[in-house]
Amino acid sequence: MYQLEQPIYFYLLFAIPVMVVLFLLVLVWKKTVQKRFVDKELLKKLSPNRSLFKSILKVLVLCLAIACLSFALVNPKIGTKLETVKREGVDIVFALDVSKSMLAEDIAPNRLDKSKQLITQIINNLAGDRVGIIGYAGSAFPQVPITTDFSSAKLFLNGMNTDMVSSQGTAINQAIELSQTFYDDEGQTNRVLFIVSDGEDHGGNIAQISEEAHEKGIRIFTIGVGTVEGGPIPIKQNGVLQYYLRDKNNEQVITRLGEETLKEIAKTTNGEYIDGSNTKAVVDRVKALLGGMDKKEFEAKQFTDFKDQFQWFLAGALFLLVLDVFFLERKTAWLRKLNLFNEVKK
Repeated sequence: MYQLEQPIYFYLLFAIPVMVVLFLLVLVWKKTVQKRFVDKELLKKLSPNRSLFKSILKVLVLCLAIACLSFALVNPKIGTKLETVKREGVDIVFALDVSKSMLAEDIAPNRLDKSKQLITQIINNLAGDRVGIIGYAGSAFPQVPITTDFSSAKLFLNGMNTDMVSSQGTAINQAIELSQTFYDDEGQTNRVLFIVSDGEDHGGNIAQISEEAHEKGIRIFTIGVGTVEGGPIPIKQNGVLQYYLRDKNNEQVITRLGEETLKEIAKTTNGEYIDGSNTKAVVDRVKALLGGMDKKEFEAKQFTDFKDQFQWFLAGALFLLVLDVFFLERKTAWLRKLNLFNEVKK
């Protein structure tokens, strides 16, 4: 197991191709100028020890030094101790609506981005819990299985968009049904499902599916994202507005927050409806809800001791820089004496 303390310093590696390109441009420029002012054979006599190989070698050594310096600044850490630690928490699954209606901008920046923001902030405030993520539109799909790896969960969450499901709609019932397969611990006393949506549903049969979830010990909390007044659905390409979504009668579609649907789901499963317009208020309410639940203790193996490895890369960079200083751009005398290529001496 490893960690990267400052991965931003990997951008230093872009200096390597820049340096190589500059070196090649200088070589071309030198060749052009030399051809203009001096004969090739005469140049060999005037500069018999000039070595192109040494110049290339110097640039190569310098590039390796920059690579080592970049890794040293990133400071990779290697886990050296694997321990079994005990954690207490709740199994939490987030069902995120990725239907086209979530592109509406009646709540800034839009409903989908606001939903990602809410889920991210909730995850940031969790401790020993396990999380899973489901995406749904016309159908539901698993995005992140139940896990304690919050970093990976947030990474996959960030990549979710409205193009992930070809069939459009808002099948909340399928999302609830799929969530039931996520809870793999029979001893877990509290199973929580957060549905983050604008509440538009085209799947039907919600009451029955919600009741089944409740019987399996799943409490559903719904977070409504959007406004009752609603707004049009912008269709963009590369961030540029192309048009607003229209229905079969060529009338502009206005999507509104369906609070009643979300409240009904929450009530059926002894959960709660939360207004998602204020991020801090949502996070505080979720913390309060989770804090009042019984925690399940479970074991997890994880690396607890990480050691810095930057010193090896720093030593390598310094060695290569010193080596580059001693590399001269002329042929080595003893190598010339070997005459490996049987050059004719004049």
